[in-house]
Amino acid sequence: MSYDVIALANKIIASTDTERGELISNLKLQKLLYYVQGYNLAVFGKPLFNDSIEAWQYGPVVKTAYHHFKDFGSSAITLTEDDQIAELEDEEEGLFQEVLDEYSQFSAIRLMEMTHDEAPWNDAFHTNPQVEISQDSMKEFFKTQLA
Repeated sequence: MSYDVIALANKIIASTDTERGELISNLKLQKLLYYVQGYNLAVFGKPLFNDSIEAWQYGPVVKTAYHHFKDFGSSAITLTEDDQIAELEDEEEGLFQEVLDEYSQFSAIRLMEMTHDEAPWNDAFHTNPQVEISQDSMKEFFKTQLA
């Protein structure tokens, strides 16, 4: 199933353990959206959201989500009680949580560095900055990352 990218981004933000001092900036959120999308493509063969991911200077970016949260700048994104949070199907939820458990431990800068070393962003950016990263390239790359 495909979800609204803002509701999915809100789910990532809501999953952040602020009690442990974790914060999600827009930069970090963009990378986490890339990782949940990439693994969903590799495991289930379909996107978690339909919005494209572009290869920007600081890594993969979902333009819709970037503009929605840009007023937070580099500060932590906070939600209100009115913000919609995606409710995933059970198998999607399990993978979503696995990806967050693995990648949310890293800083925004470290995630950016990691994406810069990966073929989907690297190939797209060096072809044409701000070009769309193809779902096929993400699917093929993330299949190689599965244990």
